[in-house]
Amino acid sequence: MTSNSTLASSRSLSYIALFAALMAVFGLIPKVDLPFGVPITLQSLGVMLAGCLLGPRRGFLAIALFLLAVALGLPLLPGGRGGLSVFVGPTAGFLFGWMFGAVACGLTMRLLAHRLDGATGAGLLASAFLSCAVGGIVVVYAFGIVGLSWVASMPLSKAALAMLVFIPGDLIKCGICAMVVQTVMRGMPGWRLGRD
Repeated sequence: MTSNSTLASSRSLSYIALFAALMAVFGLIPKVDLPFGVPITLQSLGVMLAGCLLGPRRGFLAIALFLLAVALGLPLLPGGRGGLSVFVGPTAGFLFGWMFGAVACGLTMRLLAHRLDGATGAGLLASAFLSCAVGGIVVVYAFGIVGLSWVASMPLSKAALAMLVFIPGDLIKCGICAMVVQTVMRGMPGWRLGRD
């Protein structure tokens, strides 16, 4: 029993480290800068994947580990950014929102996965897409809009309007994540989807 518990714990730590590393890899892909200081990056896809595939707790820990590395000065954000200064800039709300976005993706996926009962078809695809939209868009944007409004001293409504440009790209990321989740579930039926 102890051996199984240790093995599960080691596997869990490995997954957390793997997804934190995946976030770093996504950070190597060049960003697209927008006039109001919030760039378009691929790292929000990493948030969606961590939440949907690792579940809420491990997804949160994977993103938190990544952000800790950023805070320690590692240049893991697009454009080689890192250090404490990024946590007080225009993107600060998004960075904090990533952790809670992963939790929301994981919780939504967990709730929907119970209803799927091992399905790997269109139902799983739709559930993963919805989970990504809830966590990766609704929750992350909520933090991002508040952060941008506070840092840039602009009304919440104006900050929210500025975020509309991100929605088409993030919906594409939701679709990509949903296809990855479906592929993982087909290829690895033993994967404990949405659970810690």
